[in-house]
This record gives sequence, structure tokens and C-alpha cells, in this order.
Amino acid sequence: MVDTMALLPPFRASRRPPYLTGGLPADDEVLLDAPDDRLGPALVAAGQGSHGRAAALLAATREDAAWELRDRYVRRLAAFARSRSEWYDTWRAEAPQDPDRLLLAAQLAVDRAWDSPARAELLREVSPLITAAARAEDRDPVPWRLALDHARGSQAGHTYFGELWEAALRRAPLHYGCHVAALRYLATSWRGSHRECFDFAERAAQDAPSRSLIQALPARATLACLTDDGGTAVARERLDAAADRAIELSDTFAVADPWPAEIRNKLVFVLVRLGRWTDALEQLRMVGPYATSFPWSRESEDALGRFLEVREEVRRHALIHPRSEHGGRVRSGGH
Repeated sequence: MVDTMALLPPFRASRRPPYLTGGLPADDEVLLDAPDDRLGPALVAAGQGSHGRAAALLAATREDAAWELRDRYVRRLAAFARSRSEWYDTWRAEAPQDPDRLLLAAQLAVDRAWDSPARAELLREVSPLITAAARAEDRDPVPWRLALDHARGSQAGHTYFGELWEAALRRAPLHYGCHVAALRYLATSWRGSHRECFDFAERAAQDAPSRSLIQALPARATLACLTDDGGTAVARERLDAAADRAIELSDTFAVADPWPAEIRNKLVFVLVRLGRWTDALEQLRMVGPYATSFPWSRESEDALGRFLEVREEVRRHALIHPRSEHGGRVRSGGH
């Protein structure tokens, strides 16, 4: 079988009765960065040297204007191509002007440049690839998310950033990936001024529909704030309100679904830092077996191991203190 994920060896835990597990899956059932049922077959085929499924997957997201899925899939495919490139090399040779292949090429080039000590210099060489991807499909906001990432890495000025941001909004005003890229640029440009970043995130969430992923943007700003300075730069009530907004968004998704797992993992991180153990346990139940590398890789090279450690800590705290400590809503366990 082709290995499509860098999964760590499974943890072997003794089986506990449900009242002791907190209703959570066993440790050895938890997966790290598990692909969904569309991405999984594309990764398996790529591991076997075939690009056909990956090409069809990205083509479908473009045709359906499923930009959030497209953004997620191109990131995962680029990460896979960095370690197993044969399938991508074949695709590039056979279809050099394919708009989906051009987008993947731009993402792959940005990723490679980002990890280099010569990041800024290498990113300047990547600009033509991002431009080619944008021109290949004018509706697609994902090249503009890449352009915003590029602006952050190359330390571009605010005027240029503003032009990119306006172009991204014209194509997809509710694209979460572009909003996260903009938030990260602003955080870097403002040298970690969390109040300004919070203002940006809260305005975006207030203007977005209740089921939009942008409702999770203030929680993303909260994560950065809590990690950088322990949350002292922003009033506690704003941090709690951001978490509550993300909890309401989480409630709109199915339990144990890999699609919202990224948002829910970040939300658990935030709730733990806020000491809201009951709410964190509820989100872990909704996460189910789907751990994600980020944000746990911020605290340990063993992201899965860190997720499981935090999960156990949450379970113990929530069962001992079955109320949220800082104004978080006490929630039912039924979903």
C-alpha cells in the first residue's frame, strides 16, 4: 500500500469505559492530517506515479468554483509533490498550460522558497508562476492567496498589499484562505500588533454570513495573540467572544468530519489556552479522530503526540471541573 501520510506509529492505549474517556476516540484511532474521501484516492494514485486523479480533483474544484476545497487540496498536493514528485513531473511535461497544474506549480514554488534562508530572494523568482496561475483562471482566488503569502514573505509594502487584497476580494469576497493570508501579512507588517489584527478579523466576521468560514478568523487572531504574548494585548472578553463565534461555526458542521477538523483543532488550542476546559472537551468530541499538524506542531515536533497529550489534559480537567471557567457557555454533549 502506498503511504500517503506521514503518520506516526499508533499509540496503544488501554480501553476505558465511556465515562472515563469523555466520549473521545481511543488514542490509536486518531489520525494526523487525514485526507477526505476525495483527496485520499488522488494521493494514493500520485504515490503510484499517476497524476490523473489529482488533475481531475483540481479541475472539479475549478469547474464548481469550490474555492475553499481547491485551496486546501492544492496545499496538500504540493506538500506531497515535495517528497514524491514523479507524478507531478509527468503532469508538467504532458500539460504545461493546464490551469490546475499551473496553480500547483505556484504553490510548490512558494513552499520551497519559504523554507530557504534566501526566502525573499527566491520568492522574487516565483512571481511569474503566481501570475501565470492567476491568468489561467481569472475567477480563482487561490492564486491571490498565494500572492498575499508572497507579499508577506518578500516584505512587500502596504500599497502593493492593498492592490492584491482588492483583487482577491473582487474574485471571492468570502474566501477564508485569502483572509488568513491577509491577517498573517498584517500581523507581520504591524510587528505583532494584535489589537489591529483583531480589528481586521472582527470586521471581516461581522460582515460575513453566519456559516462562513470567516467566522473563525477572530479565533485565528486569538491563537496568534495567545501564543505570542499570552493574550495580554487584547481584552479577555474579546478573546472569549472570538472563541464563542468559532464554536457557533463549528456547530454547523457534522461531528467527526475531516473538513472542519483544521478549524476545530485550532479552536481546541484556543479554548485550552483560555482555560475553558468543558468547551474544549466538547470540541474534541466534535473533532473525533481527526488531528491536524497545525497548531500542535507549534509546541512539539510530534504533533500527534502533543494533540493526544492536550486531549488527555482536557479530559481530566473537564471531568473534574465540569463548568467553563471564564464565561464560556456550558454546552450539552449531544450532537
